[in-house]
Amino acid sequence: MYILGLSFYYHDSAAALIQDGEIIAASMEERFTRLKNDNGFPTKAIEFCLKKAGITGRDLDYVVFYEKPFVKFERILMTTLSTYPKSRDVWREAMFVWLPEKLWVKTKLQSHLGVDASKILFCDHHMSHAASAFYSSPFEEAAVMTIDGVGEWTTTTLGKAKANWDGTGTNSIELFEEHRFPNSLGLLYSAFTAFLGFKVNEGEYKVMGMAPYGNPRFVDKVHKLIHIEDDSSFRLNMDYFSFHYSDTETYNSRFTDLFGEARMPSDDFFTMATNPERVGEKEAMDRNQYYADVAASVQAVTEEALLKMARKLYEKTGLKKLVLAGGVALNSVANYKLLHETPFEEVYIQPAAGDDGGSLGAALWAYHSVLNKPRKLVMKHAYWGEEYDNGAIKKFLDDNNIPYEYFNNDERLLDQVAEAIVMGQVIGWYQGRFEWGPRALGNRSILADPRRSEMKNIVNTKIKYREPFRPFAPVVLAERAEEFFDFPNVAKHLPPRFMLMVSPVKADKQSQIPATTHEGGTGRLQTIDRETNYRYYEIVRRFGQATGVPVLLNTSFNLRGEPIVTTPANAWNTFSKSGLDMLVLGSFLVKK
Repeated sequence: MYILGLSFYYHDSAAALIQDGEIIAASMEERFTRLKNDNGFPTKAIEFCLKKAGITGRDLDYVVFYEKPFVKFERILMTTLSTYPKSRDVWREAMFVWLPEKLWVKTKLQSHLGVDASKILFCDHHMSHAASAFYSSPFEEAAVMTIDGVGEWTTTTLGKAKANWDGTGTNSIELFEEHRFPNSLGLLYSAFTAFLGFKVNEGEYKVMGMAPYGNPRFVDKVHKLIHIEDDSSFRLNMDYFSFHYSDTETYNSRFTDLFGEARMPSDDFFTMATNPERVGEKEAMDRNQYYADVAASVQAVTEEALLKMARKLYEKTGLKKLVLAGGVALNSVANYKLLHETPFEEVYIQPAAGDDGGSLGAALWAYHSVLNKPRKLVMKHAYWGEEYDNGAIKKFLDDNNIPYEYFNNDERLLDQVAEAIVMGQVIGWYQGRFEWGPRALGNRSILADPRRSEMKNIVNTKIKYREPFRPFAPVVLAERAEEFFDFPNVAKHLPPRFMLMVSPVKADKQSQIPATTHEGGTGRLQTIDRETNYRYYEIVRRFGQATGVPVLLNTSFNLRGEPIVTTPANAWNTFSKSGLDMLVLGSFLVKK
């Protein structure tokens, strides 16, 4: 049985195909169109998924959309009518975009895929999130928490789920409590994302990266915007926001009266911690420190709300395992605390926790919740994208007259790459199927030596061309992770495989891996084992064998503002336009 799940028309459009409950393929549309956060109809992602399975649209048993467009449209209409005339631009958007296009998802899918209307299903947005996490997890039973900006009306849910693994029981996901628009942790965080000069639905992780450079001294001010009850319920003070009546602005003049002038996106962000050599630029440094303190404050309040909800959920369900989904579940700093500061003993987060993952959740919901088919999937890796084999790579290199060295022996190639990293070179590492979700996890990565403190600045400014405060992830051998990170039993937990938890780095190890140790002594680690990704594991192991440090700096293989590379041509383009020293394409090595 083939089921295609889809998400589109908001942000991060994606397609995911499952066969009898197992993933065949999954990808965001942006990886093929090269348009960051592409929200259009995922034509190319669908084509990839069907091609991977060797089928056409007519072979699909079901096609499932990740939310209910008419319910979402109802929310938009109700909100715009209640805030008119301030909402006239949103009304115009609804009339000119929703009426001719966004409402008619079923018609679009029938036309594009050639499927009968009876095969097209619609899943609630937050149920798609919940299903993406629970039905990918290893758990038989778990508490469920989904948190994002907004789906149809819902912004947050609490619930519980139970799985049918042997074919004799019933699969169930019960979302028994919710918060509704406009009360949203995701939209609160996004308002601060915009205030701090970053793009909404894209730059929230930059706020998380900025927060460690600040002190949360404005928590009281943030609490003027959100009231969190002891029972974990919360509500926003809408006097400070404009997202409910504007399609371009998330906060209003009362917000800036409280927090001051917004940071300009074009301004450099630097503090004494990031750039002590710029101490003479005191006015700009003081201003940046203020913004870092604001970022730290909204991060602290977000964590407060999440921890209260998680503790309440545990009290209500008594379950020891928790699954998380929704865009806020990508807040890797909060995720670590949810595991270590609540009674939950295990947490699972599907790597594409945002709207892209809703496509997979919709497909899994249909198979398990609607059809009650037994569970099969446990997602232990994220390599579900397209693969370009050595034949395709060789053709690209030859067609473009690019000199290369071919290795018919992986061991020789791995030795040479590890040695190059030890010598301070920065490597573009490209192999296998590309990753599902926003993180590069070893198949489309840039790798470098974490022992060199200057490497953070080199990779940020000469290769990625991005803000110098942005952190890099340490990838570490799973069996040795506890030597470096204060994360008990880290090897048994799955979220660190997906780079979804920020852990303290042990005090005596911070000086050994300065390029991947963030301000405050933390690192967004990725654990890797030999079985999951042999070549990637071996690069880290061989580097560790040579240096005593089984850790590498890992960041996504892309230039600033671009999606992670997909094809050999994308990889070559990034390599040729950046300060990368070496490019590994499968079994081929290209040098400058």
